[in-house]
Amino acid sequence: MKQLFACHALLPEGWRRDVLLAWDGEGNLTQVQENAQAPAGAEVVQLVVPGMVNLHSHAFQRAMAGMTEVAGEGPDSFWTWRELMYRFASRITPEQIEAIATQLYSECLRHGYTAMCEFHYLQRDPDGAFYAQPAETALRVLQAARTSGIGVTMLPVLYSHAGFGSQPLQPQQARFATGVDDVLCIAEALSPLRGGQVEVGCAPHSLRAASVTQIRELSKALPGRPLHIHIAEQQAEVAQCLQLTGCRPVQYLHEELAVDARWCLVHATHLQAVEVAQIAASGAVVGLCPSTEANLGDGLFPLRELLAAGGHFGIGSDSHVSQSPVEELRWLEYGQRLQHRQRNLAVSAQQRQVGDFLWQRALQGGAQAAGRALGALAPGKRADLLVLDDAHPNLCGVALEHVLGSFIFSGNDNLVRDVLCGGQWQVRAGRHVAQEAITAAYKRALAQLRAL
Repeated sequence: MKQLFACHALLPEGWRRDVLLAWDGEGNLTQVQENAQAPAGAEVVQLVVPGMVNLHSHAFQRAMAGMTEVAGEGPDSFWTWRELMYRFASRITPEQIEAIATQLYSECLRHGYTAMCEFHYLQRDPDGAFYAQPAETALRVLQAARTSGIGVTMLPVLYSHAGFGSQPLQPQQARFATGVDDVLCIAEALSPLRGGQVEVGCAPHSLRAASVTQIRELSKALPGRPLHIHIAEQQAEVAQCLQLTGCRPVQYLHEELAVDARWCLVHATHLQAVEVAQIAASGAVVGLCPSTEANLGDGLFPLRELLAAGGHFGIGSDSHVSQSPVEELRWLEYGQRLQHRQRNLAVSAQQRQVGDFLWQRALQGGAQAAGRALGALAPGKRADLLVLDDAHPNLCGVALEHVLGSFIFSGNDNLVRDVLCGGQWQVRAGRHVAQEAITAAYKRALAQLRAL
């Protein structure tokens, strides 16, 4: 049994004082006791919050960050960015995928993520053939999670078509090609690794890349598992869906499939009121990735409307132009302020503190999307937590009710000091415990890729 005494801890009911936390050898919390006394020999810290869930990740894209910020000859958009991503993806090896993912996950841990949902679609070799082990690249990413110590929900991707109407894949998409049987084969190979730190679900890439018949088959084959999909990210996608089906993407998904709480609708940027209501009624989570959505020029999600309808959301870092949950949550709130020309929009009648509301609600949505025992400091949940740097000027002496507001909205210093993930300390004094070896491998991978 391991213990930590927090003078102040964020529990599901809010901030509580003198909280004794204990966890077992499997990395599960066994005790969360308020108004406790610090046991002899227990580590004592000031500020503890649950670790955040990153519900949408394409790990290999971390190595592209900053390399696509060059204007082309015509207007740039998601679609021009995608061509650059395809060229990058055509070169990368399984060893490089592992090194990049390990670096990314160590960075995410340092900034406060303790769980990832990996939307993994780079399955085949550069010639478009499966590796001898079809799950080769997914296994590499899971090894990266083990090395870094982060928890992960692996989502092998169904990617069969280049566009609506079952258009054939383009040559640059050959590494992504999968049918339903391929995805199930990969999921089966990964299933023995399921446990406290690993879950395995699946991810139809989008309504462009998978038919509703395929999605229905995949959903039935993996009952109860997390199911994620990109949807309504770009206006061109909405227009194409309308032309082919007579429906907008979210409306079409709900009419054709039994969308429920195990679904995560990633981006869902371009919605009408009826679609917002459909998502909220289904219990699905919207996966918002504000830094990537801004980087790609996608648009702003109607958060205020989703909250009014009782819907759920979580955050992810997607292409990893940022590895910080603080930046995602800040962008989320600021985007709404710019859109509505008002302040302090992410609140409820019960919670008027924007920082507390954002952190707690993103935790809940992320835990639901991950399909793991996450999202709260409570017995039976994973021992995933952050110790904030109470000595930093941005937090020193701050009233308890303003801690998360200061954490999210005051400056760019990383205020995460220590990170416990699955009952193991992975970050101490702001450094990952294996940072030097991880970064050395990442630098070697980058040097190889840039030499091509």
